[in-house]
Amino acid sequence: MMKKIRAVFDGKVLCPEEPVELEINGHYVLNIELVKKDEPTEKVESDLAFDLASLAVKTGITDLATEHDHYLYGIPKRKMNNE
Repeated sequence: MMKKIRAVFDGKVLCPEEPVELEINGHYVLNIELVKKDEPTEKVESDLAFDLASLAVKTGITDLATEHDHYLYGIPKRKMNNE
């Protein structure tokens, strides 16, 4: 389970900025990243889907979207209205 919690360090302890649901006396591993006070916690660029287009591969298959089951599973192509 991964949770992202904003907190303020008061010199001794990290104080969450909002209520958290954590097990009392539970042991946790913290990954700490310094953010500016008004900076949003999530950056769009860190979203895995942000640059999805960069993963595209040119296949030359013009009907891939409509016939994906044919190319993935080998089922016969569907009859199109113009055929």
